[in-house]
Amino acid sequence: MPDISGTRAADHTQRPLSQIKAVVFDTFGTVVDWRTGIAREAAPFIARHGLGVAPEAFADGWRRRYQPAMEPIRAGQRPYVPLDTLHRENLVDLLAELAPGATWPEEELSELTRSWHRLDPWPDVIAGLARLKQRTIIGPLSNGNIALLVNMAKRAGLPWDVILGSDISRAYKPHPTAYTATAAALGIAPAECMLVAAHNGDLTAARRAGLATGFVARPREHGPRQTIDLAPSDDWEVVASDFVDLAERFGC
Repeated sequence: MPDISGTRAADHTQRPLSQIKAVVFDTFGTVVDWRTGIAREAAPFIARHGLGVAPEAFADGWRRRYQPAMEPIRAGQRPYVPLDTLHRENLVDLLAELAPGATWPEEELSELTRSWHRLDPWPDVIAGLARLKQRTIIGPLSNGNIALLVNMAKRAGLPWDVILGSDISRAYKPHPTAYTATAAALGIAPAECMLVAAHNGDLTAARRAGLATGFVARPREHGPRQTIDLAPSDDWEVVASDFVDLAERFGC
């Protein structure tokens, strides 16, 4: 598995932006504000069941289980399952920690799991994507499954040209197949595809898989006291202040 620490990748050649045919995006945190959305969706459930936890802390606890849940699949110890399944398992695990021995209505668990389908984009996203779409193919390169990403895009108005979820590669980032399978599905070389992400570790893995890279900071993804991914950790092909700035760098 590639290193996801955000340390410097191997030597590389910078790709001119004129050679980029597709720009694909990490989704959770880069395109959408998962923490605010999950806290909003969880608040009624928390109040109804008297869980005594702040909605933001609930969101953080749920998200904290995200990477560990994917690790057995990356390591070949578990067959691929879609992110919706992992989100549901992680929710049950979180609730067992918050309220040991409690039981929960099935319909409430299913509805709360689908809250990951109903996240809002950051304010610059729609305008920036609309402009960038004039120049390149755009779409998500996400650990989300296609159903999740389609529902998210329809609700949020994300103007993707294509939606390729993890069920195409059947691999979770930062496994290299997650990156190379996206380029292959678009019929282009990895070097003709740029991943844009707010996470340096994601970009490190993408570069090692042969993709070009772009960084856009989301300094409030993890709340007001965020300490990680506040600045680029490497000489990514593009470092932009937001998606509108990114589009301008592509001449859009």
